[in-house]
Amino acid sequence: MPARHTTPHPLAGQTITIAVDGNRHQYTVEDWADRIFDNSWMVMEGHPACMHYAIRAALTGLPKDDEVMYGKVGGLGHLVHVDEIAGVEA
Repeated sequence: MPARHTTPHPLAGQTITIAVDGNRHQYTVEDWADRIFDNSWMVMEGHPACMHYAIRAALTGLPKDDEVMYGKVGGLGHLVHVDEIAGVEA
């Protein structure tokens, strides 16, 4: 499954404040996850950020699609769905 997004995410390179798992975090957006991995996050077996996102998505009802960004929280890779960034602070 090749990358779906052909252009960088509009927030790529920016640090935004997000609320995930009930906590606020400084999140530095790298790009769309499928552009970073050159594949969908859904097929990235064994990748810690993808596994964490899959569990979180299942528990919270996030869409199973590739509208997912890859970035860093405290130096660790983290996936965030675009639905989770509505109204965030840049």
